[in-house]
Amino acid sequence: MVTAVPERPPVLGRVTRSARTTPGRLSAAAVGLVLLTLLTGVFAALAVQDKRDTLDDLVQHREPLAAAAQQIFRSLSDADATAASAFLSGGVEPEGLRSRYEFDLLQAGAALGKASSDVGDDALAADQVSVLSQQLPVYSGLVETARSNNRQGFPAGAAYLREASGLMRSKLLPAAEKLYQINYGRLDGEQESAKEVPWVSVVLVVALLATLVLTQRYLTRKTNRLLNIGLVTATLAVALALIWSAVALFVLSTHVGDAERNGAQQVDVLVQARINSLKCRADETLTLVARGDGPGYEKEWAQLAATFTGDGQGNLLARAKDLAANDDLAGEVQLAVQNADEWVAAHRKIRELDDGGQYEEAVKVAIGDAPDSAASAFAKLDKNLIAALDAGRAEFFTQTTKAGNALTGLVLGIAVLAVVAAAGITVGIRERLREYR
Repeated sequence: MVTAVPERPPVLGRVTRSARTTPGRLSAAAVGLVLLTLLTGVFAALAVQDKRDTLDDLVQHREPLAAAAQQIFRSLSDADATAASAFLSGGVEPEGLRSRYEFDLLQAGAALGKASSDVGDDALAADQVSVLSQQLPVYSGLVETARSNNRQGFPAGAAYLREASGLMRSKLLPAAEKLYQINYGRLDGEQESAKEVPWVSVVLVVALLATLVLTQRYLTRKTNRLLNIGLVTATLAVALALIWSAVALFVLSTHVGDAERNGAQQVDVLVQARINSLKCRADETLTLVARGDGPGYEKEWAQLAATFTGDGQGNLLARAKDLAANDDLAGEVQLAVQNADEWVAAHRKIRELDDGGQYEEAVKVAIGDAPDSAASAFAKLDKNLIAALDAGRAEFFTQTTKAGNALTGLVLGIAVLAVVAAAGITVGIRERLREYR
């Protein structure tokens, strides 16, 4: 008995027979090349657009939020130092100090509102925002109680002020610093993402170029023609897209690196220096408020002052000067170094007077407006640091904007070149197919 062989479906049979012929292979190659070209163009365009979106987010969203988190810490630290200075004035504090304290709290509240807008699903960031929101009213209440007692000459005022400062140092400032670190970490992460090579697109482009070259070699063997104008055009379009993208991404990476080194890192170092200087200022005044019961404040002052004065490796101002992108910024940091040294000299005088029983004179040097007072030296140092921070932020914006400009027109260019390449492939292989008709 003879077993019947099932017949192939007519369509499948025709496809199979066609694939065995040269025209069939060329048709399959054309379809495959066009699809690979369009797929490569889509992936490359999306990768470039993603980098452009990342750069826009860095400028418009991420850096401002990091700055807002830093502002929370700065404002709270300054409020603590200002409250102590106002307390040392005795009775009704100077209007200038009172206004500065209230402005600090307003700034901290506004910056907290901005920073909390981006908490999202980050539980750690949400915890810091919660601590700040809950404890800030408690702190201000303690300061008001200390202020009220001080106006009436009650010694309990100093205890309330130290309790307020203790709350600031144990809960508020650590939460503010952690929130800043979280935001700076996100900023740093996005900068690294912007510099990453889009490897998927690179592999697809290389594969497309290799396939185009192999296809042309195949056609040369089959047709004895050296060049296929359509495929050459496609190859040139893909090569142009690759070269354009490579140059643009190199320029982008260079500017993002400059923004990171001369902008974000510079600002981070200056922020740390400013935070430590503000803590030192609070320690300096609280030591006097404690009236002989504040050795802990003075010990912390010495530890923190070493981070922005002296010749040690941990000098943050020296690091900031090394990172300075231009002479103006380096000059501002150098002025900060000089004013920090003047402050150290004034502080040394305060301790000599206080330890020698000349408390009132020590207070005058600490909060007075004489050119050689600690208050004057600190004010000049803080002004230098603010100017340097502003310059660092400006450098970040400048370099990141230049990085974005390097991608101008690239998404559209890739799309157009992909279409040109696809059209070149179609025309080039169609011309060869006509020869078989």
